[in-house]
Order: sequence, then structure tokens, then C-alpha cells
Amino acid sequence: MKQPFKKILIANRGEIALRIIRACRELNIKTVAVYSTADESSLHVKLADEAICIGPPAPKLSYLNMMSILSAAEVTGADAIHPGYGFLSENADFARLARECKFTFIGPTPENIEAMGEKTRARAKAREAGVPMLPGTLSAVDGVESAVKAANDIGYPVILKASAGGGGRGIFIIRSETDLSDSFQRCSEEARAAFGDGSLYVEKFCERPRHVEIQVACDRFGNRVYLGERDCSVQRRHQKLVEEAPSAILTSDIRKKMGEAAIALCKHVNYESVGTVEFLVDEDKKFYFMEMNTRIQVEHTVTEMVTGIDLIKEQIQIAAGEKLSFTQNDIKITGHAFEVRINAEDPVTFHPSPGKITALHVPGGFGVRVDSFIYDQYKVVPFYDSLLAKLIVHGKTREDAIAKMRQALDEFVIHGVKSTIPLFKEIFTSQSFVESNYTTRFIEEFFAEKSQNSPQK
Repeated sequence: MKQPFKKILIANRGEIALRIIRACRELNIKTVAVYSTADESSLHVKLADEAICIGPPAPKLSYLNMMSILSAAEVTGADAIHPGYGFLSENADFARLARECKFTFIGPTPENIEAMGEKTRARAKAREAGVPMLPGTLSAVDGVESAVKAANDIGYPVILKASAGGGGRGIFIIRSETDLSDSFQRCSEEARAAFGDGSLYVEKFCERPRHVEIQVACDRFGNRVYLGERDCSVQRRHQKLVEEAPSAILTSDIRKKMGEAAIALCKHVNYESVGTVEFLVDEDKKFYFMEMNTRIQVEHTVTEMVTGIDLIKEQIQIAAGEKLSFTQNDIKITGHAFEVRINAEDPVTFHPSPGKITALHVPGGFGVRVDSFIYDQYKVVPFYDSLLAKLIVHGKTREDAIAKMRQALDEFVIHGVKSTIPLFKEIFTSQSFVESNYTTRFIEEFFAEKSQNSPQK
């Protein structure tokens, strides 16, 4: 296999930085880790071929500092930059700057990111491509009066969504005109604080959906493939906790229609790289476009487990101008996979739990994978996302994979900080989860049921 690049700078941290390092080693590519002063002892710093400090702990001064990252690439002689997920991964300005500075941005083009990153623009592109959509505005509303008019036309309940939102943030459920009038300004301010853009759009709220997304891979030669779906319905405040592939609710016919809709959108915007098209699936199994993520996702692992395709290596090779190494006919979904996101959080309140890990045992065995950057005595810092590890299992059937996940969770030990492991142990014994009889409201209903069944003081 031709070596795609000589040296890749990884503009990220944590488990995704390690994941990229491993893929690069298999491709015989040297790696450069960047790190903040808070991450000096992080594992990605130790395992990369080179490491360079890019600033103090605050993300805006380090992992979001475009000039520091580009300077690090320049001084280390990197010829490409991999942004991972989060931080600058969907920043069109950064992708364009990298290109202007003669670095290959391992991801879609700036034009792709601009077309799909801003949510109202993405909705317009999806409609042009003929992708099914929920009723909603195709542009940001210019104030509360416009929002009220749109909501009245659509019918309550609706969602106010941040136009520049992503990662499950900037979403506000509105059930009445009074609620909308009272909430609009607060929603806009929260969106501005999170994304630097306070613009909002209005969309019909689907009451009890499943959240199902399609993984795609597209090269610059017009080859476009979908690699099945992931069900991400177990969420808290629109933040994913558990992902699985394939979805237990999709028929082969619906899967094909969703995949073809995702590819139609990719073709319409001339998409190039890996990416994910996200849908809501209602109780009648009708699906509706939500958004597209123009990056590798946290949950890409479950797709890898059921397809046998290394998505990071494929992403790197696409960026290097190579053709996809597979066709649609090559994609075969084998078995069932789950991923849980083990965070340094209280499993009940979800409050962050930074501190030193005083003991650690990571599970293993057939069909068990752990993507993590932590180690015994590692100090979990409070400045970034609380993700500690991704525990992934693969079994012949959904039932087999559930049993494997239960065993792996029982074996996973993290002391010194609180983690979400106890929560996942309960989820994977919940009858509604085991029977796949749930919606995106699973977590709130799960805690409500626990509260009702707990002994009264």
C-alpha cells in the first residue's frame, strides 16, 4: 500500500488522538501530538513520534488556537493535519487555513463543512436532495415574532435549534406560544455562548423517535458508500451515552432507503471524506433528516466492529487522494456491536468528577475493545470533555452482545474518580433496553422509574 503521508499532526487529545496514532502506525506514518500544559502527562503525548506544547489549559488558548496548531505543523514538518472530533474538526476556517498553508486537512473540504455545518443551510441542501425532512424553517428566524409565526404554522410542540449547533447542544423543546416567547432570548443567548452564534431555527418536534444515523464514506472520484447505521437513542440532554449497530428497529428495506437518502445528500454537495447523516425515526418507521456531521464520530467504533473496515485509515487515504478501498457491494453487516461512553461523572447527577485515578483494570477477551487514554495514577483534568474510555463489544447477535457488555462492565474498574459504569450496568439489565422498546426519552423515563421504585424515606 502506498504511504499516504509522511507525517500527520493530530490536532486533538484523549482517546481519539491515540486512535489516530495507531492507524498512522499501521500506515507507516509518523505522528505529531499537540498538547496543552494540562495534558503534558497524557498518553497521546507519550506515544506519538513527536509532541509539541501549544498553550495553556483553556481550549481557546490551545486546542482551539488555529495559529498555534498550524505553527506546530510547520515546525515539525507535518504534511497533514487530522482534527479528530470536536475542537476544530468542523471549522471551515481552520480547514481553509490548513489548505492555504499547504497542509492536507484530513476531513471534508471547507466548502463541504460550510454547506453542512450550519444547520439551516444543511436543511436546505437536504431538501434540494430530496431527503425526507420534518417541517421547519429553512433559514434562521429573525426574532421571537418570526419564531412564533413559524411555530404556529408548523404546530406545537416544536424545537428551537441553534443554527450553528452540534454535538447535541443548542436544542430547546417548546410546547406553547407562551413558552416560546418566554424562552427565545434565553435560547439565543445560550446558543451564542456555546457556538458564538445566537441564530435559531424552528423545527417540528418528534415526540417519541429513535435517533438513527448513517455512516458514509466518499472519495474525490465520485465513489460513495454507506456502511449501515448506528442507533444512538440512549441519550441524556441530547448527548449520546450508548450506541449500537445495527439498529434493532430497522428492516432491510428501511435501511436501504436511509442509506440511499444519505448518499443522495452526499452526491448533492459533492461530499468528500467520511461523515455521518443523522435521522429521526418515528413510531411508524418514517425517517427524517436532522443534520450531517462532517467528521469522524465518537461512535465510529461500532460500525468498524460490524463491517470490519478501519474508518480512520480510510479517512486518511481519502484525504491523500486515494479511491475507496471498497464498494457498496462489499459492505456486509456481521453480528451486533455496542459502545458505551465511560465518563468521569457521577452516574446519578452527571456532575464532572476530575481527580487522580488510583486503581484501574480494563476488561478484555473475545469481542471486547477499549479505546482509552487513561492509566493508573493518571490525573483527570477538569478543562475538557469528561470522556475517559469507550467500551465496545461485538457479538453474533444483539443478545450475545448485551451479555458480553454486562461481563465487560463488571470487569471494568476505575477508582479515584466517579464514572458512569454503574449507570451502564443498570441500562444493560433494563427490560425496555434489552427488548429494544424505548425512544430518545429512555434516560429520563429510566430515572423516573427508578425514583418511583426507590424506598420512601
